Amino acid sequence: MNTANFPWLTTIILLPVAASLLIPIIPDKDGKAVRWYSLIVGLVDFAIIVVAFYTEYDFSSSDLQLVESYPWIPQLDLNWSVGVDGLSMPLVILTGFITTLAVLAAWPVTLKPKLFYFLILAMYGGQIAVFAVQDMLLFFLVWELELIPVYLLLAIWGGKKRHYAATKFILYTAGGSLFILVAALTMAFYGDTVTFDMRSLSLKDYALNLQILLYVAFFIAYAVKLPIIPLHTWLPDAHGEATAPVHMLLAGILLKMGGYALIRMNAEILPEAHAYFAPVLIVLGVVNIIYAALTSFAQRNLKRKIAYSSISHMGFVTIGIASFTDLGMSGAVLQMISHGLIGASLFFLVGATYDRTHTLMLDEMGGVGKRMRKIFAMFTTCSMASLALPGMSGFVAELMIFVGFATSDAYNSTFRVIVIFLMAVGVILTPIYLLSMLREIFYGDENKELVANQKLIDAEPREVFIIACLLIPIIGIGLYPKILTQVYDSKTVQLTARLRAAVPSLAQQKTTAVSMSAPSLES
Repeated sequence: MNTANFPWLTTIILLPVAASLLIPIIPDKDGKAVRWYSLIVGLVDFAIIVVAFYTEYDFSSSDLQLVESYPWIPQLDLNWSVGVDGLSMPLVILTGFITTLAVLAAWPVTLKPKLFYFLILAMYGGQIAVFAVQDMLLFFLVWELELIPVYLLLAIWGGKKRHYAATKFILYTAGGSLFILVAALTMAFYGDTVTFDMRSLSLKDYALNLQILLYVAFFIAYAVKLPIIPLHTWLPDAHGEATAPVHMLLAGILLKMGGYALIRMNAEILPEAHAYFAPVLIVLGVVNIIYAALTSFAQRNLKRKIAYSSISHMGFVTIGIASFTDLGMSGAVLQMISHGLIGASLFFLVGATYDRTHTLMLDEMGGVGKRMRKIFAMFTTCSMASLALPGMSGFVAELMIFVGFATSDAYNSTFRVIVIFLMAVGVILTPIYLLSMLREIFYGDENKELVANQKLIDAEPREVFIIACLLIPIIGIGLYPKILTQVYDSKTVQLTARLRAAVPSLAQQKTTAVSMSAPSLES
């Protein structure tokens, strides 16, 4: 365990929160000053993240790094405890990157700009805290912190049904969060010692029946956020009403909180229960992939089509988590990062297209590529990334999950063949509905009524810059995935070993120094 001398993580978390509190006193009539202020804060915080990563983070270590712990309520062993490892560090970097670009994407916002940027910066710190805190009760508090900003960003700046979407979001996510609190308190008071420290909780000897109950409680909360069908219905409504920068935060960061927590809490702290529930995760992942892809076909609203596409892609994450192979777990983490970048880019372009056409209905578009060539090119490139075109990050992530599950001996061969076939069907469906979407928006004859009523101007430099920033890591990871996988490989290997060791029949199997085979759960 590395302990940081400088409070890197505390600074990274609290800087945007503290900066947001100064926004009300900024003299600003038209919102120009506050948006520049917010962008500078985002850039400074992201720069601190990058400096901490390159100067303090050790790729070869699977231990917590940049650890800080300050007493809060000593009687309950409740501390301000933060630290990062291979699971959380890439997501902290992703959060800083996406949020800074979201601030730049919010440039056209003119309604209550001070409140808007205040919420964005407050959410910035809260989301980083989710990936960094190492105290279970503190994790619950910061998990709840991001609910209020998202609710207000939807309810005030959303579309016509914004109040319905915001209310549905808060009911689903707050309801799921109650299960985190109940499970956290149960774990803290179990045994002879009372503690909320995650490392201490992972060492407690929970009975299998209790582990299963705790696993189910955590799973409900994280299944809402990931989201996993049938707890997904809030997401299409939220995306259907959100503005472009809020889209980027939802798709780029918020969904990753569910995947991260599922690995951190369910797999790492409750490994025996995870082995018990792994087949269920596989089935739910397949349902996500197929059902959401088919539902995306039927959507005529552009935002809802991309939203269901996101749900489909996140199904690969659950399969990777339950694969019991190093390659599958590594692919799950890579898929989260990849989808964060690709989802943010697609939803930003959806917002840019709506700003020009003032419609989200595919039936009302057509032929706009002739007048918006830059947007057409960027939308096509990002769609290629989403459908897992070789050379882009989505292809590498999904391939790793495919091969990781296919080479797993955790399941019998019949089950593996069925799952791989259904995953392949999902992969085939994705390019069909995405290419069909591109055809309906950009190809064919122009909608004369649309062209007559709207000024279909092409992308401005700010928009090109945002997409370029997102495409650079998408293509870079696709061409050289080691640039990212080396950050967390030591952690995923350790986690897979812990999952194997949790089941006696698995621990007896021989392993190699390169990669551990998956456990035997054949029925």
